[in-house]
Amino acid sequence: MSELIRGRRAWLEAHPIATDALMSVLLTVTFITAMVLQGDDGAPKGPDVFSVGLSGVALLSLTMRRRLPVSVLAFMVGVCVLLTAMGYDMSAPAVAVLIATYTLAAHRGLATSLSVGVVTLLVFIALLVGVGADFWPAVSNTILFVGVWWLGRSLRLRRAYLNELEARARRLERAREADARAARTEERSRIARELHDVVAHHVSVMTVQAGAARRILERDPDAVRDALTTIEQMGRTALGEMRRLVGVLRTEAEPVRGELSPQPGVSDVGELVDHLRETGLQVQLWIEGESRSLSPGVDLAAFRLIQEALTNTLKHAGPQARAWVRIHYTDRQLMVEVEDDGRGLAAGLGQNGSRGHGLVGMRERVALYGGDLRIGPRSGGGFEVRARFPLEV
Repeated sequence: MSELIRGRRAWLEAHPIATDALMSVLLTVTFITAMVLQGDDGAPKGPDVFSVGLSGVALLSLTMRRRLPVSVLAFMVGVCVLLTAMGYDMSAPAVAVLIATYTLAAHRGLATSLSVGVVTLLVFIALLVGVGADFWPAVSNTILFVGVWWLGRSLRLRRAYLNELEARARRLERAREADARAARTEERSRIARELHDVVAHHVSVMTVQAGAARRILERDPDAVRDALTTIEQMGRTALGEMRRLVGVLRTEAEPVRGELSPQPGVSDVGELVDHLRETGLQVQLWIEGESRSLSPGVDLAAFRLIQEALTNTLKHAGPQARAWVRIHYTDRQLMVEVEDDGRGLAAGLGQNGSRGHGLVGMRERVALYGGDLRIGPRSGGGFEVRARFPLEV
């Protein structure tokens, strides 16, 4: 039932003319019935076909009140003036005047609604004086007219305020999405540069090995065989990294780095931990399982993830925080866990890591190698980063 009501309400909001037409019909039937049953009600002339028909037309014209508010209000005022001049009761069109005044103030700007409203009010007061209305009824009707106009104006201002809030929320959402896209692009560019260095290192090793094999080709065939085996392994590794590099953008504005040395890896985590201990951060490191050779990309991604997580701990977890790093090797995957018991990491990073690009880089690196990443508060307090890298068998 509630879904049906919401559906009908949405349809009426999408079709305002239909809503106004339904209201106009209900008002017309109500007031015509009241006019017929009420009789003359003190007016010089009682209701007849002309006055009832003209009042009905005035009420039915409210169907166009939102599309043509000024024209509808002018027509209402004209009907009131005509009925009053002919000695008929103007109660029904007077109600229509109030509704049209409210619509004018709610759907038109201040200049139009104020000027037309003032003219309508003057005519309304003149009609009250013309029918010999007492002082206090005239004052109350005037206050009612002004209150209706003010209600419509307030609704217009509130609607404009809400529209501005919605527009601002949409702008902020677009800006947030643009920042996230820029962060992803920046991190992918950085990953691409690092993978470029990994590939370049392997190609340089292949070149050196090929040159050495050429020089000793005749006098040491066994050494040449070993060199060719190394070249084959390096070539396969470089091709694997090149496949991951495809689609990752490189920032052309930055100069190409000429350094061909290999990037850091898991074997360098111990040195990283020692360096952070010198800054005062208490870090413990565990390496479990049988250490095995990793592809250069996974090796680099795991190191960067640990580095970024410990850097965030150092920045946000507080001076007395402790951190634990666990690296676990299995036959088919590499597990990396970084935890701390700090008090400020979650607040410092913001929701979903929205402050800074470090967590965006973590997600990009892990996703690049088909892994899983969990980042969030740690049970018992603190923060944790858990990543799983599948290993090529």
